[in-house]
Amino acid sequence: MVHASLSGTGAAPETVRDLLLSALGPEGTLIVPAFTPENSDTSRTYRHAVAGMSEAEAAEYRAAMPPFDPDATECPTMGALAECVRSTPGAVRSTHPQTSFAGLGPRAGRLLGRHALRSHLGRLSPMARLYAADAQILLLRVGFEVCSAFHYAEYLMRPRPPRRTYRCVVGHRGNWVSYRDLTLDDSDFGDIGSRLPRGLLTVEKWAGETAVLCGMRDVVDHARDQMSRYRRPLA
Repeated sequence: MVHASLSGTGAAPETVRDLLLSALGPEGTLIVPAFTPENSDTSRTYRHAVAGMSEAEAAEYRAAMPPFDPDATECPTMGALAECVRSTPGAVRSTHPQTSFAGLGPRAGRLLGRHALRSHLGRLSPMARLYAADAQILLLRVGFEVCSAFHYAEYLMRPRPPRRTYRCVVGHRGNWVSYRDLTLDDSDFGDIGSRLPRGLLTVEKWAGETAVLCGMRDVVDHARDQMSRYRRPLA
């Protein structure tokens, strides 16, 4: 699973995609987050989009929001590589309208085939299957701040985080659905990453920035243990 920033490298996302697939070999599978926080009226991305609008303008904006379509909806906030993988012919995409994944390779269908609405990144999501498979995580010129696998640690920690309501558009315009899931919090992910044992990480340089490779199960287990020590459920 790759999180990447290609900004300033001059590298085409298609080139990076092909290099990663070549490194994985014919039996390897490339996975990227294809999240769509735009499809929400409960996300930071939505709040930023409507900031400064009048109540009427915000209502019009919300009413015009398109539904999630796994075959067509872009993932602009995830970066050029993620959008490249998502839009590659033959790519598989999970069906969650806010936290989908896209993949290329022989195991993509099995890893991404089921993604329950009420499980953003939990036991009924591809993240659980990636964890079970002990997938590798590549952070290419980005930090642990964006390591979405740490969210799976939130589902494993004890005590578990509180839950909240999420909303998104599915099926057709105006068809808003609500569901409850954990209150996900990435505010400490960078600190969690800085406290990981260095022996778990392979660190190199690519295009002038750091590239980190690690095993998902090891770093998620460490993240879970860290969170369980100092995070507390909200009253």
